[in-house]
Amino acid sequence: MRAVIQRVSSASVEINKTVKSKIGVGFLILLGIEDTDSSDDIEWLCRKITCLRIFADENGAMNRSISEANGEIIVVSQFTLHASTKKGNRPSFIKAAKPEMAIPLYQQFIEQLEKETGKKIQTGEFGADMKVSLTNDGPVTIIIDTKNKE
Repeated sequence: MRAVIQRVSSASVEINKTVKSKIGVGFLILLGIEDTDSSDDIEWLCRKITCLRIFADENGAMNRSISEANGEIIVVSQFTLHASTKKGNRPSFIKAAKPEMAIPLYQQFIEQLEKETGKKIQTGEFGADMKVSLTNDGPVTIIIDTKNKE
């Protein structure tokens, strides 16, 4: 499971010219699910994300978590995070989980984040053509891959 976490001052997801989700300060998380991912990956990744200390404290140092910053979260599924570009110029997505596996894991990830943060998590729509807008704050972008836990 691979997550690109962007600290944002605002973000939104639009589908068919309609805003589906919108947040202020918080995280925009792009989530790629691999065919070998499991519930263990979800639990580990959600704990890691909610404990990330990348919001400014009273001294301007990155020392506060999403909860301490009272931030919001949007999670957007993005299978292209598992693109392989080793051969040729057309990416291969062979490692990305198929929808029948990815959708339940995506939903479980959102539920786990809600449990960890105590807040409703905003989302995109799995498989939809989405227009994602954000104002990256910092910019701060962190990439976490559960295959690199150790």
